[in-house]
Amino acid sequence: MEALLSLSRGIDAVNERIGKLTTWLILVVVIISAGNAVFRYLFDWSSNALLEIQWYLFSAIFLLAAAYVLKRNEHIRIDIIAGRMSPRAQNWIDVFGILVFLLPMALMTMVLSWPVFTLAWTSHEMSANPGGLVRWPVRLLMPIGFFLLTMQGFAELIKRVAFLTGKARNPLEKEKTKTAEEELAEEIRKHKAAPGVADTVGTNKSMTVDGDGKDVRP
Repeated sequence: MEALLSLSRGIDAVNERIGKLTTWLILVVVIISAGNAVFRYLFDWSSNALLEIQWYLFSAIFLLAAAYVLKRNEHIRIDIIAGRMSPRAQNWIDVFGILVFLLPMALMTMVLSWPVFTLAWTSHEMSANPGGLVRWPVRLLMPIGFFLLTMQGFAELIKRVAFLTGKARNPLEKEKTKTAEEELAEEIRKHKAAPGVADTVGTNKSMTVDGDGKDVRP
């Protein structure tokens, strides 16, 4: 079990790093989108390549950060029933869900998406839009994203089995860490990039919490 927990921590570290790097793509998408709109309205100029790169980056954010979200235990849950159960029961439900739903789905999608990528690679698939981009990079995101999600699924399974056998703490207990908004604002300030954006992110965060620090977003 100690070896498996070490493997789990290694997978966590990889997906944590990839997830944090992926969050920067959100800023890139915003800049490209805003720039494209400005050029379109001020200079009556636009580009299909700029439009498509936004779609590509949205795909990258979703697929590359999926494992990171799972690792942070921030994926959507409907805990009307499970939320009332004991920690052991909740972890047993997760074990069932990981084995029966998550891992089969992620593995199947990863396997089936690989031929789609190889076909795009060998055929030099291009966008059908004039001035569009080559398609194989975005096709590659699918198997990579689901590979990372599969690995994180194994890591989460190890954590839950370790808890159920008394070898580790409850993985469903959320750590008191900074929110995604706070982390992004801190990274922007750290790199001294777009301080106005960092202030905006911090302001948006302050508008979503009350005086006690509780989240008041709907």
